[in-house]
Amino acid sequence: MCGQFSDLARELQIHLLLGSFNEKGEDPRRCFNTSVLFGPTGERLAVYRKMHLFDVDISADSRFTESATIEPGDQVVVVEADSIRIGLSICFDLRLRFSWLYGELRARGAELITVPSAFTARTGKDHWHILLRARAIETQSWVMAPAQVGRHDDQGLRESYGHALIVDPWGTVAADAGDTPGIAVAEIDLNRLREVRQAIPMQRPPARE
Repeated sequence: MCGQFSDLARELQIHLLLGSFNEKGEDPRRCFNTSVLFGPTGERLAVYRKMHLFDVDISADSRFTESATIEPGDQVVVVEADSIRIGLSICFDLRLRFSWLYGELRARGAELITVPSAFTARTGKDHWHILLRARAIETQSWVMAPAQVGRHDDQGLRESYGHALIVDPWGTVAADAGDTPGIAVAEIDLNRLREVRQAIPMQRPPARE
């Protein structure tokens, strides 16, 4: 699979985010949930393995236990691509109790943060826009969140919210693909990022001794 997307990035001469997919690990019972960024010559620029797994009970008849089949990653990933520093994350990483990850991405220089996701329709309608805007605001970074939409498992029980978003560093939604398959397009303006960071300086608090 990775080879096909590497070839596509090379053919189109673009940066291409593959996220996310199942990657074999050392544990034969579990795999990684992985996002990969390719460069315009097909090179693999960065690999991020999801750190925070989706183990939740949404309702009495809707339970998800990602840890049963997925092994968590343990690396924070920021890479420079085409003069912009990109931080990688995946889906459930968005949640507040994991927001340290986004602070760490900002501390390592991230200017654009990616969040490929398959938010459930139930949680997405209430949480998706709010969480993405919050992460953009608190890191003063652009946030790009590709998102699955519609029903997509064999029994038709899993439905994803959609609304692929691009959010600017002020927390304003710059593009929203809506609730049908589509494309969200926006200019990633680094001058806007610098304006926001200069207007409201945010420094990382000193480490606790």
